[in-house]
Amino acid sequence: MFSRRRSLSLIPALAGLASSAAAQPAAPTDDDDPPMPLKLVVLDIGGTLIGDHGEVPDAMLGAFARHGMTVSPQEFSEWRGASKHNMVQHFVELRGPQAGRPALIDAIYSDFTVTVGKAYEKVQPIPGAEQALKELQAMKLILATSTGFDRPQTTAILSRLGWQHYFVASITSDDVVDGRPAPYMLFRAMEAARVNETAQVMAVGDTPLDLQAANNAGLGAAIGVYSGAATEERLRKERNSGVLPSVAELPGLIRAGLPLSHCRI
Repeated sequence: MFSRRRSLSLIPALAGLASSAAAQPAAPTDDDDPPMPLKLVVLDIGGTLIGDHGEVPDAMLGAFARHGMTVSPQEFSEWRGASKHNMVQHFVELRGPQAGRPALIDAIYSDFTVTVGKAYEKVQPIPGAEQALKELQAMKLILATSTGFDRPQTTAILSRLGWQHYFVASITSDDVVDGRPAPYMLFRAMEAARVNETAQVMAVGDTPLDLQAANNAGLGAAIGVYSGAATEERLRKERNSGVLPSVAELPGLIRAGLPLSHCRI
């Protein structure tokens, strides 16, 4: 059973952790559960594994505008990391016409998917991301992805990169009833990996919603990366186990002792 003693640890500063790689994790006390080994790492895609150069907001805000709706960049930013279809539905229901909403939702979402698909035809990975995946696999960790993109978009992105073989599963927003900050995509990844202890799972993402979903799932670790949508300052406002410049730094963080201490508070 999951214990609160196996919840997220707080790593106050990456610099302090990196400079103390030789530090040993705290010894368990007699009345505490022993730390559990890390088994599964679930990685976001956009802004975490692939570059984020404004393609998604440009495509989404443009799709709204072309169908007579105005959504501000600030409003959109609060939905970064969420299901893109849920985002469209939210704003149409919030300020769209009463009549014909389902058709309008479909039209805006279709416009978005076509536009963002073209933008990602020459998708580029975050520098060092593939090397990080190789190193994580060499550590015998199971890898999966979760994303606010739908299945066709996710398949196209991973196929262009040739990265499908790294992941036991790629969970998309249309695989679950609710996307982030709901924890369901993470649970689906655990199911695919056959990992049944949330304390043995780490989630990595570039948005506050990524971290919120990890916390809602009760995962062992929630790692923010500021290579995408959110700033380091914004990510640190969420409960986290570490905030990194990019996923390229993740293997080093894990080698510094996180698998032995990430369950402690």
